[in-house]
Amino acid sequence: MGEFNNNIDEKSRLVIPSKLRQEIGNDIILTRGLENCLFIYSKQNFDNITSQLNQLPFTKKDARNFSRFFLSGASLTTYDKQGRILIPAPLIKYANIKKECIIIGVGNRIEIWSKDNWEKFFNESSEELSDIAENLFDSVG
Repeated sequence: MGEFNNNIDEKSRLVIPSKLRQEIGNDIILTRGLENCLFIYSKQNFDNITSQLNQLPFTKKDARNFSRFFLSGASLTTYDKQGRILIPAPLIKYANIKKECIIIGVGNRIEIWSKDNWEKFFNESSEELSDIAENLFDSVG
């Protein structure tokens, strides 16, 4: 959980807050996320997702396309001594990261957003949040 502001450096490295590093562990996978952000998963959680993807029928176009999108950008990464990860250029481009980043903890993953993308998403989504909550939690209760 949590929201943190940080900057990517000139060598494409980003410090992941220690609180989030402790929660997700050292063996991590970085990949394309949805809504033009990046996802970081523990190796175990990523393996669970991959297992689910592998059960989808390859004859379904949506399954093939999502697997390509999600897995082609994935890479096993580690933190350096300062708690930084190296973000590959294609992922920086995908997430539209210039310098300022927002790093958030979301359940079993960490998300990395460009500041501009996060502000746009947050402003657009906050208007719909009560409707979203009502729809999600009405089906649970």
